[in-house]
Amino acid sequence: MRVVAAKIRPEDYILAVLSPEDRLDAAFKIAGEVFKKTKLTMRDIDNAVKAVRRKAYEKKK
Repeated sequence: MRVVAAKIRPEDYILAVLSPEDRLDAAFKIAGEVFKKTKLTMRDIDNAVKAVRRKAYEKKK
């Protein structure tokens, strides 16, 4: 996480003004950078993203 924190300065991004969906997208982009050098496959990450999004969006229905 330190590498991403060095590239992204919190003062450049005010997440509070984003919609919940946009915040979720931003979180996934940051997570993608964090896990870039791991042995996880893109399929593993995509499956995790789908699971989290299902949980996030099912509450609205």
